[in-house]
Amino acid sequence: MATPIVRRSNKSRRTQESERANSLPFVTRRFAAWTAEITLVVASGLVPFGLGTFANSRSELDRVPLNPVLVVTERAIARPLALPASYGIRNVAWPTNFLWTVALLAPLTLSWWQLYLLGKTGSTIPKRWLGIRVVNEQGTPPGLAAAVVREGLGRTTVPLSIAYILWRYSFAFPNLGLFTFLAVLMVLGEGLALPARQGRRALHDWLAGTYTIDTTHPMPSSLVANKGHSSSKSNEPDRAQEEVATPLLAIAGEENTSLTALWRRMRQNPSLTLFGVALTSMTAVLATLIATQIYVQTQQTQRETNQINSQKFLALVKQLSPNSGATTEERQSLILAMGGLNDQQSIQYLADLLVSETNPILLDTIQQALASIGLKAIPELKNKNQFLAGELDASSSVPQERELRQKRLQINQQTINKILTVYSGKSEGIDLSRTQLGQSGTAGSSFFNLVLENVDLSGIKFKSANLNQASFKGSRFRATGDDGRFDTYDDAIADLSQAQMKQVNFSDANLSRVIMTGSDLSRATLNRANLSNARLVGANLSSTQLVGADLRSAVLENASLTGADLGDAKLNEANLYAARLGRVIAIGTQLSLANLAKTDWQASDLSGADLERANLSNANLSATRLTGATLRSAQMQNANLRNADLSLVDLRGANVAGADFQGAILAPAKQDPADQFVQTPDLGSVSAVVQGVDFSQAKNLDAKQLAYICTKGGIHPRCP
Repeated sequence: MATPIVRRSNKSRRTQESERANSLPFVTRRFAAWTAEITLVVASGLVPFGLGTFANSRSELDRVPLNPVLVVTERAIARPLALPASYGIRNVAWPTNFLWTVALLAPLTLSWWQLYLLGKTGSTIPKRWLGIRVVNEQGTPPGLAAAVVREGLGRTTVPLSIAYILWRYSFAFPNLGLFTFLAVLMVLGEGLALPARQGRRALHDWLAGTYTIDTTHPMPSSLVANKGHSSSKSNEPDRAQEEVATPLLAIAGEENTSLTALWRRMRQNPSLTLFGVALTSMTAVLATLIATQIYVQTQQTQRETNQINSQKFLALVKQLSPNSGATTEERQSLILAMGGLNDQQSIQYLADLLVSETNPILLDTIQQALASIGLKAIPELKNKNQFLAGELDASSSVPQERELRQKRLQINQQTINKILTVYSGKSEGIDLSRTQLGQSGTAGSSFFNLVLENVDLSGIKFKSANLNQASFKGSRFRATGDDGRFDTYDDAIADLSQAQMKQVNFSDANLSRVIMTGSDLSRATLNRANLSNARLVGANLSSTQLVGADLRSAVLENASLTGADLGDAKLNEANLYAARLGRVIAIGTQLSLANLAKTDWQASDLSGADLERANLSNANLSATRLTGATLRSAQMQNANLRNADLSLVDLRGANVAGADFQGAILAPAKQDPADQFVQTPDLGSVSAVVQGVDFSQAKNLDAKQLAYICTKGGIHPRCP
């Protein structure tokens, strides 16, 4: 009794599926099933990513470093898509780390689950619902390998690769919108070969050797070979499989007709086939011999050149020895000839000679020789620089000895300075990390000032270098790469992280996207500098001049700007989470949409600043002057506004829930004619300052403040 019940149940379920699927054409159902599969995969990544982005905007959540797996993935994606690479590990809210990791793993897991179902059963859940099945030539599920080829290679890799090549070498590169359009077009185009009749297959089916069949419509009986099977009910499953497999084998036979004909021709003309094979083999052997000969000849020429240079080097060293008796003029000629060799041993010799030589004339000649060698001399000069700096730190207190070592270091620094100036714009990839290029002398000693003004220093690594009191006025630390476009993966960007840059002059310099994480820029001058998208996490910018600087979208998390001058600076959409800004002068500064959560602005001057839609939640604005500032739609939850001057501030749309207004000045005082330091903005009418603002959850409002709020259109439960 159990068997008939199961069959009736299966039959009923198949009937329901058939009725549901029959309502749409087969091509439409295939497209709908594919769309549903893609939607599930995309949604599994976008939903947790969106939640993570929202969590990252919440200032009350603790910040942690971004998961290294996400960092590697981000950089791997940035390069092929021509996005600016983000170096360093930024901080995010702790739920964001988890949610973004889920956003990375969920689509991968769901994709493999769908591939497993497709390989083992021939259908994913959307395909099963819509009466679609993928089979091989035998009419059975294709297997996991064929499913990977079908979906991973045919549906995805081939069309996306074509779209990428067209985009990468088109005039619109690096426009991501065009790439997205091309990718969608190619993926849809690959599926245009959907079967209009039995046996016609799309590219992905052809590559995987699979067929997509309609489980709601059996194969025509005319295509099924009659093999004398019994028509009994017990053989019904075998008969159904035979009906699917037989026409597929017939179709496969038709598609292999061309291959069979080619094989037949090869067998009928063995001499022609043998000639083709021989010609191909001879061509391959000849190409190999020619390539080998070229390689051997190149290596032999290189060895001969090195041998000649070595002989010249030994002869020059012998003539430059102290016992050679050569005159100063002769030694100058020999030093320049040494520089002309331009090999590693001559570079090392000249770098050593630069340290030991005492004749000023010969020192200038050595510097000239090293400058002629160019950037190849930098690594050896860097090694000598670090050695001399270590000697200087460990030297005794004897003034004469310390002065001598410091002078040698300064000569080394001058040589590096000269090479970087001469080879401006050609120094990408040069590593000057941990070099001593700043002031290092004691009181009474001569100082070296690194001067690289209006020089292209893009792509140089100054990580942990000493650049104190250097002058980089108008210099560029970022340039386009080989593609000639900014904001792509190959941009040449300098690395100044952990560098010592006290009192450095960066006026009018281009530091866009430059990495300065943990750098010391105290008392530096960055007036009118371009620092957009720069990374200054944990940097020390105390007492720094940033007047008119462009810091849009810069990252200044946990940075110290105590006492800095930010007058007229642009910090739109900048991230200053938990930054210290006590006693800052920010008159007229643009801070709209900036993340200022948990920042400390105590006793700062923000008169006339634009803080529209800025995030000031949990910020400390006590004793801050905000006269005439714009705070429309700002997030000010739990902000500390004690004793702040809020006269003529535009608070319309601001969220002040939990904000502490103890001692804050809301009513505008009469302006002293002698005080023309800040010009109050024209707000139309004073009543618009707090009109519609909800002060219901604000803290420590006194009677005078409440009276002002109620009479000027503010909202509070105690207002009449």
